[in-house]
Amino acid sequence: MNHCDHLKIRYVKLHFTVEFTDASELLPYKASALRGGMGEMLLRGNCVRDRNCDECDFAPECLVRRIMYSKMEIQPAFMSSGDSVGYVIECEDYRERYEAGDRMEFSMILFGKTIVYFAQILNAFYALGMQGLGKEQSRFRIVSVTNSKREPIMSGNDIDMSRYRIQTVADYVRYRRRQIDKGDLPYEIRFQSPLSLKYRQNELREFIPDAIIEAVARRIYILDCFEGIESDLTDRGFLAKLPTLDVTNERHKVIKVKRYSNHKKSAMFLEGIEGVLGLSTIPEELLDMLLAGELIHIGKNTSFGFGRYRVM
Repeated sequence: MNHCDHLKIRYVKLHFTVEFTDASELLPYKASALRGGMGEMLLRGNCVRDRNCDECDFAPECLVRRIMYSKMEIQPAFMSSGDSVGYVIECEDYRERYEAGDRMEFSMILFGKTIVYFAQILNAFYALGMQGLGKEQSRFRIVSVTNSKREPIMSGNDIDMSRYRIQTVADYVRYRRRQIDKGDLPYEIRFQSPLSLKYRQNELREFIPDAIIEAVARRIYILDCFEGIESDLTDRGFLAKLPTLDVTNERHKVIKVKRYSNHKKSAMFLEGIEGVLGLSTIPEELLDMLLAGELIHIGKNTSFGFGRYRVM
């Protein structure tokens, strides 16, 4: 199978700008609160069976399930049906204090069939702004939603769906290659959000090249399955043929992210590592995969924004 076929995964990247209407206190890592708040608003607006999902006779038609836990076209043996793969939320604004009128930006990447639910997602964030974000219910209004080129899809009360840019992961890889293609010079992989990953039955506590490559292959494979694309990326034979990476330096720190669970009505912590992995070079066979991983995130808790990195 041509490696480009693995990257035909469709996506839309949306950039939200919101403005707080009152002075607000929030946790530094906000992607979790945004994801939880969106889910809560979707449930409030759409659930018809008192959230008793296991016994719901409308489960196959449930809009909340289709957005939050979309069905895989091909079900991987190692995944449960409740895993969330159709979207990623990113927020790199780590301020904890906002005054009235302060603005915050976050992004949402929609994959595959989740792309068609823009209106429902937008309405959920609109409702979340009125209800309030996080435990302290920090209220906001949506100022704008733009596409990957920062062209406005929504500004004020106007929505222009002609700017709703549906692309593929292959498009993203080609764009990034034009930016960084430089031959055999050194590279760095910089993790901009915590990487939470198990490697050989243990939680990863330092950046190991083979672990990262396998995680990228696994994530692409999962999204291929989500789109119904036949894939061999997790076959041991495929992984065994990939070249090794020569590490020049490695720096990491353990990050604990506090989040409030609406479901459990309590605070909990998610862990991962952030930092830098320096490489003498990246072989051609791996560069496209690693560039794809920038967009789709890797490891656990990707819907909370975990596992985001940049190849420098």
